[in-house]
Amino acid sequence: MKIAILPGDGIGPEIVAQAVKVLDVLKQDGLKIEMEYGNIGGAGYDAEGDPFPESTLKLSQAADAVLLGAVGGPQYDTLDRPLRPERGLLRIRKELNLFANLRPALLYPELASASTLKPEVVSGLDIMIVRELTGGLYFGQPRGIEVRNGERVGFNTMIYSESEVRRVAQVAFGIAMKRGKRLCSVEKANVLECSELWKEVVADVAKGYPEVSLSTLYVDNAAMQLVRNPKQFDVIVTSNLFGDILSDEASMLSGSIGMLPSASLDENNKGMYEPIHGSAPDIAGKDLANPLATILSVAMMFKYTFNDEGTAERIDNAVKKAIAQGYRTGDIWTEGCKRVSCGAMGDAVVAAL
Repeated sequence: MKIAILPGDGIGPEIVAQAVKVLDVLKQDGLKIEMEYGNIGGAGYDAEGDPFPESTLKLSQAADAVLLGAVGGPQYDTLDRPLRPERGLLRIRKELNLFANLRPALLYPELASASTLKPEVVSGLDIMIVRELTGGLYFGQPRGIEVRNGERVGFNTMIYSESEVRRVAQVAFGIAMKRGKRLCSVEKANVLECSELWKEVVADVAKGYPEVSLSTLYVDNAAMQLVRNPKQFDVIVTSNLFGDILSDEASMLSGSIGMLPSASLDENNKGMYEPIHGSAPDIAGKDLANPLATILSVAMMFKYTFNDEGTAERIDNAVKKAIAQGYRTGDIWTEGCKRVSCGAMGDAVVAAL
């Protein structure tokens, strides 16, 4: 199993180091794992003048899976837009054709009090958000900033082809079949033609999955419902922009964005795995970050790319055990628990493993 390790920026190297501890244990247990490191984001720019260097592209293409930390930092905000760290993230998604982004929002019972919502609203929460990742507003052309009628105008294009919608819908229906067989498609078809097409194509794909109950919501209503009654959802499928926003909203239901992993898959289930949070430059280098989302991303890697449910479950259970034993990084700490550093949390998971 060849894994490209891309720590990135900010807290990326710290949290990835804890995930690598887990991979090292699995290697010691006999799994044949090869790891090779590369640069991306600001680290890529610093090393090679490019947020997604050619060497990293080749490494990622040759790997079976990619483990990524986070990208970005204030020191890069003045760079030309194509050189900014976030462009490296967009480019690796596009180059590897990682069109389906899986973002689970799961609440561990011990962390119910860490959520900003009442425990009775979020207890038992288990949602999977499937976000289209390589199309829509983030990639559409034309885009830019130009002068029109004497003033600057910024413009972007939201665009989706039928095939782009169809393939991500098929992924979402497939996941729904393995879960509660309920899928909610989120769009804004009342005002956007792009969403109108989305809605029509998803409805057509639904004909091939008669066991799955399909519902639809406008994105503004979906955002409200996630806070009002989140447990009504099983699987949500939506576009790039809407998925970006809704998945971050859903993450806070679980107590902390530091708890949630993600998988970005191509048509053959080759994937890039990363926590959904950012580079958190304010705490970078202080050993304060929560590594659990990154470790849980490794569990998703074994489940979706390596088709090894046993190892995935083993990692999940190790995280559950560390939480049950009371270990907490600052973002999920509550009175009576053991407040620990990023490295200590990684050690706790390894001990449980």
